[in-house]
Amino acid sequence: MTTTLLRGRTLSFLRWPETAEDHGAYSYEEDGGLLIRDGRIAAAGPWAEVEKQAGEGAQRIDHRPHLILPGFIDAHVHFPQMQVIASYGAELLDWLNTYTFPEETRFRDAQHGRRIARLFLDEMVRQGTTTVSAYCSVHKASAEAFFEESHARDMLNIAGKVMMDRNAPEGLLDTPQSGYDDTVALIEAWHGKGRQHYAITPRFAITSSPQQLEMAGALAAGFPELHVQTHLSENHAEIAFTQELYPWAKDYTDIYAQYGLLGRKTLLGHCIHLSEREADVLSDTGSVAVFCPTSNLFLGSGLFDYQRYRRRDKPLRIATATDVGGGTSYSMLRTMDEGYKVIALNGEKLNPFQSFWQITLGNAQALSLADRIGTLAPGTDADIVVLDCAATPGMRLRMERAGSLAEELFLLQTLGDDRAVREVYVAGRPAKSDMAAQAEG
Repeated sequence: MTTTLLRGRTLSFLRWPETAEDHGAYSYEEDGGLLIRDGRIAAAGPWAEVEKQAGEGAQRIDHRPHLILPGFIDAHVHFPQMQVIASYGAELLDWLNTYTFPEETRFRDAQHGRRIARLFLDEMVRQGTTTVSAYCSVHKASAEAFFEESHARDMLNIAGKVMMDRNAPEGLLDTPQSGYDDTVALIEAWHGKGRQHYAITPRFAITSSPQQLEMAGALAAGFPELHVQTHLSENHAEIAFTQELYPWAKDYTDIYAQYGLLGRKTLLGHCIHLSEREADVLSDTGSVAVFCPTSNLFLGSGLFDYQRYRRRDKPLRIATATDVGGGTSYSMLRTMDEGYKVIALNGEKLNPFQSFWQITLGNAQALSLADRIGTLAPGTDADIVVLDCAATPGMRLRMERAGSLAEELFLLQTLGDDRAVREVYVAGRPAKSDMAAQAEG
């Protein structure tokens, strides 16, 4: 049995923090301890109490004065788009046709898929992200490459082969039947293997025919334990084109509803331009709206109305995500910095405790995985990030004037990036330092 004892300032959320003074929403220990046994958290609390439970032979690692939190969670990201991030000057549909689709065509080469999967998960670990919900390319081999790499690292990740049978280049098209068959084969091979989770992944209504969405719905009905991920109402031109393709639907959301694709494990990227009827449908079905601030700003798509969606009579379940490569950063810290600005442009504010709740427990709840990740509670998986609020000279100088935990968190969110991530533990094992050591070796 492998036993590790971490010491540092521990922070874990219990529920949504209503205000920055809502101290009952989180557990914070100035001198805290985490006891990890065989990849899970065995005990958490004040250092003196946790140390007593460690016994002989436990490896002790002192992270003081740094903050120890649950690993970050990214609810929507495209791993094949690493080499199109920072591509200039297009809105959504042009961006897909000009940059994304040609790049994803390269994933017909299985070796290329393996290389990018390795580099993608390296980057996630560097940024403190321990769980993602990832879109692969249309090629079955790209999903195999992702899952092989994720499983080798013992990461808890969600992923799926994109299903798309129209309105894309010939090299990126499957068929309703082949998309179904490949998905079933991937589910049988990978869902539940180690910590892997499969997501049924029709890209969006524009690139799937009615026949394919019918197949996707059949998969969702046949495998109700799986996630479903797709895109919804990101861009005005996208919405108009979708309505032309499905003229019988009440609106964009109705398409997914009619094919049985909505539910508590459905992750809908963007959801910027929803009607009140659509928002009601998402609320009634428990479907998750995924806020992707850097992507929405970069592509000029619009401003996600986070606080209104939370406060409405029928509130929405919300996750946050980088949406790389439309998104401009792999970092959930940078993502929430931009999210703060989007929310401010809507005349609201998001306090720093709410931001860190969102990228840990909030996203875990949105993914229906809060029993496993997003918290430092005993019994959960030991996916952990260690943050240094003085990682750069500018941060160190600002910290001289920070007088509270809230100010420190806001500094990390506003100025932090991968340099603020001192260590990452995946299933209890140090991942960032090991990665750096292998690179040096």
